[in-house]
Amino acid sequence: MTIGISEPGFLILDYKLNPIACNQQAITILTFPNLADQVKRVSVFLADKIRFSLVNRQSINSLEFVKEFRSGNRRYNCRVFHLDSPDKGNLVVLILERYSSRSAALSQLSQEFDLTVREQETVQLLLQGLTSKEIAARMDISPNTVKAFLRLVMVKMGVSTRSGIVGRIVGPL
Repeated sequence: MTIGISEPGFLILDYKLNPIACNQQAITILTFPNLADQVKRVSVFLADKIRFSLVNRQSINSLEFVKEFRSGNRRYNCRVFHLDSPDKGNLVVLILERYSSRSAALSQLSQEFDLTVREQETVQLLLQGLTSKEIAARMDISPNTVKAFLRLVMVKMGVSTRSGIVGRIVGPL
């Protein structure tokens, strides 16, 4: 579960990196700052954008994609999957997911402080601004169990308040 991330962009490309299929979010991400309906030949525009922005030019021997892509001020993680299709040959699936520094920070702190999966889930819901009762309802546990999870997290992180947990994850602004 990730926090504050919009729907990912999804593209299927042929072996020449021409888009075969994509969702609206991928078009929006790749055409920014233009609006998708302002771009005349979207498939040609997308193919060029993919070749010049998503293909790693540092890779000489093989086709390799960038791990991170910027669109305006937003950063996206670029995940790549290679598929073999009997009728279409080799296909590439690209998923562009909005990067979340909170999510990355929580993941790093979870490892550093050895948080359990349930403690991590509690903290993620806390980061969304939910109360103990709301967290309890989402996790299908009692509010007292939520408070116990939060106390354990506070002890592990060396903080004394719920906002201390958030401060550790979000960091200085």
